[in-house]
Amino acid sequence: MAREVCLIVNPRAGGGRAASRLPAVEAALRARGCPFRVERTTSIDHARALARGARDAGEVAAAMGGDGLMGAVAGELRGTDGVLGVLPGGRGNDWARKLGIADDAETAVEIIANGTERTVDVAVAGDRTYLGIASAGIDSDVQVIANATRLPLGGLVYVYGTLRALARWKPARWTVTVDGETHTFTGYSVAVANSGVFGGGMLLVPDASIEDGLLDIVLGGGVSKPRYLMLLAKVFNGTHVHDPSLTLLTGREVSFYADRPFVAYADGDPIAELPATFRVVPAALRVLAP
Repeated sequence: MAREVCLIVNPRAGGGRAASRLPAVEAALRARGCPFRVERTTSIDHARALARGARDAGEVAAAMGGDGLMGAVAGELRGTDGVLGVLPGGRGNDWARKLGIADDAETAVEIIANGTERTVDVAVAGDRTYLGIASAGIDSDVQVIANATRLPLGGLVYVYGTLRALARWKPARWTVTVDGETHTFTGYSVAVANSGVFGGGMLLVPDASIEDGLLDIVLGGGVSKPRYLMLLAKVFNGTHVHDPSLTLLTGREVSFYADRPFVAYADGDPIAELPATFRVVPAALRVLAP
C-alpha cells in the first residue's frame, strides 16, 4: 500500500530551488501512485505545525527545502511514530547527502515511495532539534555572511563566507565540557556533530555515525590564517582530521562557551547563544533512506 505523503515545502529554499522542483516531485509521486498533499511553509513555526499535522494524520512528513527545514520537521517527529521523508531543495542539502539521497527529484521520490525506514540519532540544544552540526566561533561569522548573501553560489556560499570571515577573525578562548571532562584552548571554533557533514558537503567528521548514540566534537585550535585555508580545502575530502591543530572527541553531552559572545548555528539557522549545552537523543527519529 502506497504511503500517504504530506509535502512540506519551503518555496524560498535554495533561492527558489525547492519551488522550481515541486512540479517534478508532484509528477513523480503521481507516477508511483502515492497519495499526497502539498503545504507551503510561511515560517519555521508554520513548518513545525505542518509536521505535527502530518504526524498526527499518519502521513510521511516529506520536507522539501534546506537542512533547517529538515531539522524543524525532525524536531516534531522525534520520539514518535512519525516518519521523515527527505526531498533536497536547499543550498547545502547535507542531511540528504549523509543519508545517501541523490540531489534529484526522481531519485528522492523513489525513496519516499519505496525506501527503507531507518531509526537514527538527533541532537538537541535546549528544546531545539538539529540533524547536522552545531558550531560557533568563526563558523558563526561564516553563517551570518552566507545567510545574508544573494550571490548565486549554491553550496560554495560557505567557502565565500569563510574567506570573508577569516579576514577579520581574531582567536577566541574556549571552555568545553564533554561528559563532565573540561577542555580549554585558544582557536577558531567548537563544533558538535550529529551527522558530521555541513556547509554544502564539508566532511567535518567523515566517520560520524547517526546510529551510535554519540556526538562528535571538533575543537579547532589556533593556526595561522593561511594554514586554516589549507585545512578548509581538505575538509571536502575529510583529510583535515589528521592535522594536530584539531582535537576530536565523542560524548553524549557537551557544554561550551568562549571569552566573547557567539551564537551557535546548526543546519544553517541560529540555535543557541553561548554558553549552551548540546546532547544526543539516540534512535529518536524514523527517516526514509535508500
